[in-house]
Amino acid sequence: MKSFENKSVAVTGCCGTVGGELVRQLLEDYKVGELVGLDNNETEMFFLQQRHKNYPNANFFLSSIRDRERLIELFKGVDIVFHAAAYKHVVLCEHSPFDAVQTNIIGVKNVIEAAKECSVERVIFTSSDKAVNPTNVMGTTKLMGERLMTAANCARKGEGPIYSSTRFGNVLGSRGSVIPIFREQIRKGGPVTLTDRNMTRFIMSIKEATNLVIDSSSYAWGGEIFVTKMPVIRIEDLAQVMIMELAPYYGHKPDDIEINTIGTKPGEKLYEELMSDEETGRTQELEKYFAVLPSYRSLYREINYEYPGVVSNKVDNPYHSANERSLSQVELNDFLLHNELLAESMPQQHPAERFWDK
Repeated sequence: MKSFENKSVAVTGCCGTVGGELVRQLLEDYKVGELVGLDNNETEMFFLQQRHKNYPNANFFLSSIRDRERLIELFKGVDIVFHAAAYKHVVLCEHSPFDAVQTNIIGVKNVIEAAKECSVERVIFTSSDKAVNPTNVMGTTKLMGERLMTAANCARKGEGPIYSSTRFGNVLGSRGSVIPIFREQIRKGGPVTLTDRNMTRFIMSIKEATNLVIDSSSYAWGGEIFVTKMPVIRIEDLAQVMIMELAPYYGHKPDDIEINTIGTKPGEKLYEELMSDEETGRTQELEKYFAVLPSYRSLYREINYEYPGVVSNKVDNPYHSANERSLSQVELNDFLLHNELLAESMPQQHPAERFWDK
């Protein structure tokens, strides 16, 4: 386990699903020296501050990654930045692309520049599988975020920050996850709505996503993208498993709950990709991850990308959910139960309707 005991660590987007779990783990498990949390969600920030009120080394600040000068002020004395703040909802980014650019692209640029100004040691950017061959605004902005991080590392001089990215799939149980939608639909007796019965997705738990981000801070040499190896599911299987598990709990018979297909939303893929064909030629396979090395490594220094537990220096196939074996319904049920994704503590009161403009 990487030691953070003498480190000052900043987490942007600390009120989000991954950001909040980063805060929890850094304080409780990694015993971080100082935790600086940044977010623009006033209500959630209040509750987060209350949850961690017994940690005098934790400080939380209302701020926006669109404000470069404020970031410079807050990054002073910080050693590591985990950049988790972003707009992540596909449909909302389709409707407001200018704002998505301001947060997901200009915001990344601001974090990069503020970290450089404050002599931060490392910056880890959290990206998405939607950045690979993007078909929507959100994925495109995430791809640009990755490229900005790689470019910043390529151009770094002297002892400037190491910049790297992480890329992961759908975090089940997070805000925006389909699980709370399915759960509320089941609670009401159905129907459960699918966009397409052939849709597949990479999945991971919140804890796994957070572990990837933290691991990346110790593995990173600069400019690379770390991709977690993760299971694949069919979304129809997820709906069926949840119906079997939850319908009796809410007083319904599983056979009475229908599954309806409503069509894909704008920009949505039937499958997800975590690695492109072009990237496979410069990827190393590790025990738990893939490390996609930058095509442009550095203008000013030679970087030797050496990682612990290398399985292979050659990757032939892009990481594509339609080409990977999907979990069986039994395996998926075990995954959900093991990660407590169907637990009573999960949010229940969630809108059951799903709609988008065509």
